[in-house]
Amino acid sequence: MLRIALYIALAAIGHFVWELCQLPLYTLWRTGTPREIVSALFHCTGGDILITAVTLALAGTLARHFHWPSFGWRMVFTAIVLGAAYTVFSEWLNVAIRRSWSYTAAMPVLPLLGTGLTPLLQWVVVPGLAFAIIAGWDLRRQRR
Repeated sequence: MLRIALYIALAAIGHFVWELCQLPLYTLWRTGTPREIVSALFHCTGGDILITAVTLALAGTLARHFHWPSFGWRMVFTAIVLGAAYTVFSEWLNVAIRRSWSYTAAMPVLPLLGTGLTPLLQWVVVPGLAFAIIAGWDLRRQRR
């Protein structure tokens, strides 16, 4: 249970920092009021935390079903793939279909998909780092 809480906490911090850093790649950075920008930052980070919890739960369910080690590489890979897949879908839906937000010209975009590169990288880097920190923590605990 401690690893789950630690993973979600680390991912929450990472997602907040990532969202803050990538804000200039969205048009809201130029067109929004300071209140709208702060609201979007917390709204998006909250969504990231929810996605983090759901993808971890799904990966954990699959790990139990297939008898993978908890927080082993298969579970980590599954959580990252699920998060990345949802992000590609969500960015496409909100940029191309709903037009809930838009990118600036500075946002690198994936060919064919039209999804921003930084949101996709976020779902590889942030969970990857959180899982790596937990793995290091586990190793230190085992050595004691």
